[in-house]
Amino acid sequence: MAPSMTSMEASIGNESKVASIKTLADSAALTSVPSEYTYTKNPNDMGDANDPEHSIPIIDFALLTSAYPDQRAQMIQKLGRACQEWGFFQVINHGVPESLMEAMVDACQRFFELPEEEKKEFQTRNLLDPIKCGTSFNVAIDKVRLWRDYLKVSLEFSKRTRAVATEILSGISESLGLESDYIAKAMNWDRGLQILAANYYPACPQPDLAIGIPPHTDHGLVTLLIQNDMCGLEVKHNDKWVLVNSAPGSFIVNVGDQMQILTNDKYKSIWHRATVNNTATRISIAVPHGPALDTPTLPIPELLEREGETAKYIGMTYEKFMELQASPAAYMVPCLDHLRVKDN
Repeated sequence: MAPSMTSMEASIGNESKVASIKTLADSAALTSVPSEYTYTKNPNDMGDANDPEHSIPIIDFALLTSAYPDQRAQMIQKLGRACQEWGFFQVINHGVPESLMEAMVDACQRFFELPEEEKKEFQTRNLLDPIKCGTSFNVAIDKVRLWRDYLKVSLEFSKRTRAVATEILSGISESLGLESDYIAKAMNWDRGLQILAANYYPACPQPDLAIGIPPHTDHGLVTLLIQNDMCGLEVKHNDKWVLVNSAPGSFIVNVGDQMQILTNDKYKSIWHRATVNNTATRISIAVPHGPALDTPTLPIPELLEREGETAKYIGMTYEKFMELQASPAAYMVPCLDHLRVKDN
């Protein structure tokens, strides 16, 4: 997911311009993907979704927070391996009611189904506006327009999600041999930024020629994601794109760029993308969690000393990093490479 996404206008032949992909997808005139949305994927890069090696790890939240030290220790060890080998994992038994998750998806769908006029007031260019909607990343610099609309808003659902993210962050700290609250304190987690981004991917007449969100990494520390019953998230693992099949009621969690910087590349922020289908609408809700906006992220000194490494990244505040990710510079060179020490 990328911040600072602006509303998009697309033309259907000689028809008047439209403001969202939903309007385009609902048009009776649409029988193929317009050229400005065409995105080519390499079928040879796809992994076998049925291969057990292509199943993302599962973290049992109940065991991660268990009062029994042995159970917790085993799950923390598994969490560390997941962060190091995959950068993605599922979280089950997290305590957030499935009914609440479903209601959140339903609420977002109702928003996307509103008339365009009612959504216009939320179409804004400001990076940190509390509520905004649109469709592409940045139409001024996008090479391909995206087959999705999005909504960013803070709701009650975010509180429950943040509680889960906090425990995951504690587990990650311990998996690195640090105190459970080390990362939270270092990143000023109590003032940290949380974003809720709902994505609407309508059915596409030619899904092989379009993309929901192109390959990207997330800017924060960890992102938690839920979706309706349509799959579409693909993760780059061992140079293959793997379709993520999540268990009902689970969170899909991934490590973000700030975590990769903190761990000096030990835990990787993995490339992932959102694909589309020609069957039904997919809705996903991603909730990235990051440091406080004014907090610079640097490799953890204790880890550098223990591993005998030098820092691979220079520091940058989270706000500046988000601005970088939304800029044309990020289209030329990945954000992390902008911060990477040249000798590394």
